[in-house]
Amino acid sequence: MPLHRFFIPKGLYTASDKAAIARAVTEVYKILPKFYVVVLFIELDADPENSNFFVGGEPNARFVRIAVEHYARNFGDDDQRKRMFMDRYEAALEPFTKGRGIDWEVQVSDADRVLWNENGVAPPVPGSEGEKIWKQENRAVSAEEMEALKAQGRL
Repeated sequence: MPLHRFFIPKGLYTASDKAAIARAVTEVYKILPKFYVVVLFIELDADPENSNFFVGGEPNARFVRIAVEHYARNFGDDDQRKRMFMDRYEAALEPFTKGRGIDWEVQVSDADRVLWNENGVAPPVPGSEGEKIWKQENRAVSAEEMEALKAQGRL
């Protein structure tokens, strides 16, 4: 799963903005089942009198901090793939950051895939038949359920 945490000043984005950002981020991961992509918005008070959002030691109501964790796929040492991903990601965010005059920071971390489960099940190997089924169903599918789907002719 790629987990995306957007730390934002309260009120910076509307509900429809958040939905549009979540869709744009999900589109970056066309190869993955959509349900793998999780986007969370953590709103923090940026009112100068009671701020919980500081940049450079000062309250800031026009800054977004994005922390991303990758489990489903990792880049390893492939710097070219890393830069290509960052370019795609930045392009997806542009209408909601640079396009609105908002400052932002993005940090992506690769995590150990072995330490990730969906509904108590280790996800299928990347590119495998099992992952194709999960993508088609857009949900975690147990081995038993995969067999039942095959028996029903749905796979």
